[in-house]
Amino acid sequence: MSAEHKAALAKGREAGRAVRDYLAALEATNPKRGRKVTLETLNDRLDATNEKVNQEEDPLQRLLLVQQALDLEAEIDRRGGDNGIDLPALEKQFTKYAKAYSSSKGISYAAWREIGVTPAVLKAAGITRAG
Repeated sequence: MSAEHKAALAKGREAGRAVRDYLAALEATNPKRGRKVTLETLNDRLDATNEKVNQEEDPLQRLLLVQQALDLEAEIDRRGGDNGIDLPALEKQFTKYAKAYSSSKGISYAAWREIGVTPAVLKAAGITRAG
């Protein structure tokens, strides 16, 4: 394998990683559809669930409530911070590689939009509706 071929493969892997990391960060930080649930609401639900656990006599129901409390705690922890995601840095890497990646994989503007990439980011990357 030639040095040029190795360099091209390395650049392709780097581009793929930049695109994948940015899309994963978007998915992790974008709000979901539907009714918005705040941390306060989650904490209230957790308190209510813990109260029910202490009052429930049926062991099976208590088990289900304990699991519900654990799920709520995990969601609170997940929302408690940004999980160390540096979205601006990932966006910068994405814009560096996205146009070439898009061309090589045949990815349209519409597909990027459908997955959640904003028009401003696509414009910064040089990806337009026309091609």
